[in-house]
Amino acid sequence: MDARDRRRMGINLRKWDESVPLHVASAGYDVPSFLRGRSTLRPLEIRTMGSVRGRSLLHLQCHFGLDTLSWARRGALVTGVDFSPRAVRTARDLARRTKIHARFLRSNVYDLPHMLEGQFDIVYTAKGAICWLPDLVRWAEVVARFLKPGGRFYLLEDHPYCEVFPNESDTTRLEVKHPYFGGRALREEYDGTYATTVKMRHRVSYSWAHPVGEVLSSLAGQGLVIESVKEFPYTYWKRFPFMSRDRNGDWILTEGAGLVPLMWSVLARKR
Repeated sequence: MDARDRRRMGINLRKWDESVPLHVASAGYDVPSFLRGRSTLRPLEIRTMGSVRGRSLLHLQCHFGLDTLSWARRGALVTGVDFSPRAVRTARDLARRTKIHARFLRSNVYDLPHMLEGQFDIVYTAKGAICWLPDLVRWAEVVARFLKPGGRFYLLEDHPYCEVFPNESDTTRLEVKHPYFGGRALREEYDGTYATTVKMRHRVSYSWAHPVGEVLSSLAGQGLVIESVKEFPYTYWKRFPFMSRDRNGDWILTEGAGLVPLMWSVLARKR
């Protein structure tokens, strides 16, 4: 990661730090129902991972910890990591309020080997995380570093194919605007975020496209065995204005449902 990308991650940090209280208050995150016992995990995540009771789990890029704490409710011994100080403080507060045992650390993914010892049965990352990382080779090195031999890595993400389409509030159809292939930072400027329309002081953010081949090659390059790759015609959030919910509560294209992949997952194991 060069100096320019490190500066861009610093810009992202300021926006994410500002977003935390706005996300906590948003209807999309629905923290009150989480405090009453709601899980934020998708059914397919639970089916894929099976029982996690008694398993140690490291959640990379955990934001303010709802997914992390949801895994803890299923019996996992969880450690959540995020680069936002405000996110980590909020996650610790939620753990205290729900009386869930969890550990939360402040670190970006790349610096984590200097901050954390040990290895885990599961390394998990999901739902809009890796697009904020410029270097997937180093990311995969961190994943492998923290997996025990025989441990599993699970990724559930927006499908990179969707990144070629703009998703502004006035978008009316799928139209290619951004490159599918990675290699450059995409600068965006919005008043709010995906979860809030509140006008924020920090409006600029940078993201990076990571095609399927890059993700899989990065993991395989660290000796991880790819056990499954799945693609889904639905997703966990309203990515485009012209989407609707299906009977399971997932978001699908209102017209042309099933024509393009919207989400994908990777399950891998360390030898």
